[in-house]
Amino acid sequence: MKIAVFSTKAYDREYFERFNNDPGLEFTFFETALHGHTANLASGFAVVCAFVNDKVDAYTIEILSRIGVKLIALRCAGFNNVDIEAAKKNNVKVVRVPAYSPEAVAEHAVALILTLNRKTHKAYNRIREGNFSLNRLIGFNLHGKTVGVIGTGKIGASFCSIIKGFGCKVLANDTFPSKDLIDLGIQYSPLDEVFEKADIISLHCPLTPETKHIIDANSLARMKDGIMIINTSRGALINTADIIQGLIDRKVGYLGIDVYEQEENLFYKDLSESIIQDDLILRLISFPNVLITAHQAYFTKEAMEQITTTTLNNISDFKEGKNLKNEVV
Repeated sequence: MKIAVFSTKAYDREYFERFNNDPGLEFTFFETALHGHTANLASGFAVVCAFVNDKVDAYTIEILSRIGVKLIALRCAGFNNVDIEAAKKNNVKVVRVPAYSPEAVAEHAVALILTLNRKTHKAYNRIREGNFSLNRLIGFNLHGKTVGVIGTGKIGASFCSIIKGFGCKVLANDTFPSKDLIDLGIQYSPLDEVFEKADIISLHCPLTPETKHIIDANSLARMKDGIMIINTSRGALINTADIIQGLIDRKVGYLGIDVYEQEENLFYKDLSESIIQDDLILRLISFPNVLITAHQAYFTKEAMEQITTTTLNNISDFKEGKNLKNEVV
C-alpha cells in the first residue's frame, strides 16, 4: 500500500523509516503541505498522511477521493483542519493519534510559565554578553498562585498534576470533569470564575466553534491585571488582535504561546533570511513579555515514537480491513 506523507521534515522521515516493520507499506515523503493545489501529488496513493497545518478542506478531500485516496491518516490529535463531513460524503476515512505523551505538551506549558516568570531566557543572553546585572529580571513565586486550566483531557490533566506540585491552587473548567482530578484536589469552576480568579491561565482545550477565540477582549476584561496566558493547544483559541491590545494596555502581563492563528504560513520553516509579511506575529515578537515557540510542545523522543507507531498501526489496520479504533467519526 502506497502512502503519501505531506509536510514532512527530516525527523518525520527518520521515525517512519525506523519504526515501519510492515513491508507492505510504501512511503513517499513530500515536504510541501497538503491543500487543494497539492492534493494531486497523491495520485496513485491509497493513503495520505497529514499534519496539523495541512488544509484538508472539502475541496482537497474531493480531489483526494477522485484520485483514489481512501484514508487520511493524521499524525496528530486535533482534526479541526479536516472537513469530516466532506470525508464521509466522499467515503474517505479519517484516523488520528488521540494521545501521545501528554506529559510532553504539559511540561512545555510549564516551561513557558517558568521562563516567562523567571526570565531565564533573558538571563542566558545577558550572561553571554558579560552582563551579570539582575535589573528587570525579578519574578514571582508560583507557590500559592491560582492557575486556571481550560480543558482537562489527557494533556490538561497532566498539566494540573504538575502545576499542583508547585503548590498552586488549580481552578479547572471542562465539559466533563475528571473524578481523578477532583480527588487530587483540583477544583472545577465556571469559566467566568476561572477568568476572574486566576493569576495564570493555561489553555488545553480543542478548537471547536465554541472555543474559538475563547480568549478575546470580553474574556480579558474579566481577568486580573497582569494575567499570564499560556497556549499550547490551538492558535485560534486566542484572538490575536485582542491579545495584542491586552498587552498594550498591560492587562496581559505575560503571554506564552506555542501555537498561533496563522502559523501555517510560518511554523516549521526557516524564515531567517526572509521578510516576514505577518504584521501580527511581528507585533507579538516585539513585546518583551511575550515568549513564542513554534509548535514544539509535542516534540520529544517519546512523543515522536508514539505518534509514529500509532499512525503506522492505524494504516496497517486499514490495509488489513480491521476495525479502525482511532477513526474520527
